[in-house]
Amino acid sequence: MDIKLASSRVLRDSLEPVGPLHLVSPGDVITSESGFMRGHGTFMEEGGGNLKASVAGMVDRVNKLISVKPLKTRYNGEVGDVIIGRIVEVQQRRWKVDTYSRLNSILMLSSVNLPGGELRRKTEEDERMMRDYLSEGDIISAEVQNVFSDGSLSLHTRSLKYGKLGQGTLVQVSPSLVKRRKTHFHNLPCGASLILGNNGYIWICPTINEDTDQTGGFVQNLEPVAGGDREVIARLRNCITALANHGIVLFDTVILYAYEASQKYSVKELLQSDIMKEIASLSRQRMEQEL
Repeated sequence: MDIKLASSRVLRDSLEPVGPLHLVSPGDVITSESGFMRGHGTFMEEGGGNLKASVAGMVDRVNKLISVKPLKTRYNGEVGDVIIGRIVEVQQRRWKVDTYSRLNSILMLSSVNLPGGELRRKTEEDERMMRDYLSEGDIISAEVQNVFSDGSLSLHTRSLKYGKLGQGTLVQVSPSLVKRRKTHFHNLPCGASLILGNNGYIWICPTINEDTDQTGGFVQNLEPVAGGDREVIARLRNCITALANHGIVLFDTVILYAYEASQKYSVKELLQSDIMKEIASLSRQRMEQEL
């Protein structure tokens, strides 16, 4: 049994969000003023002028448009998003991909690179070799190419930085916690690489050499991962879980702060609730100091 004295650590209870946030529950009145447009997550009360929330979340106001962003929801894709997905079915000239959205996404055979980055019209021979390229259970990184009318997504992997992923670990968080940035591929100085998928799937793997390792997943290194690299990956995974459990928005800087704050603990100790809270609090305080 692990016993920790309260005086042996600094108590950090400042896990309240930075700045005022307008949080609402279903049925709460957002505004009774007229002239506002109803956005996603809202409805107009019958017989009255009150605009109410239909989901629990944070009120987002852009000029006269009011919407509510749910705190927990399935992934709603946008064109250009970087996603991590898992192949669930191989069909005729297409793959079905689980991307944590309401419907499975589609990756067409015409939207992938061939080995060596070759771009050409796909033939019947390519169609017969689809399982050699990607089969059920494979994890891939891709980009959203189009959003269909029913909300399903069309993906592509035409850049060599996308494609089948090799050895690493997958962490699932709420899509609302992944911050949209210019790049979602990061080589961290601690010796690991991150892919922060906009759909809430985060891939952690040994450091990727951008000059030689970007092969679209067709050339994979299946050698055993060194013990030191496995420890770094496990520590990053536990740090990301701690930040996500306390509602902190995830991007490369705050993950590095959490990793540095976790150095005084073992990887196993990072699974304890009080230590997770302390790591999240220290990371948030460092972010506040940077603002």
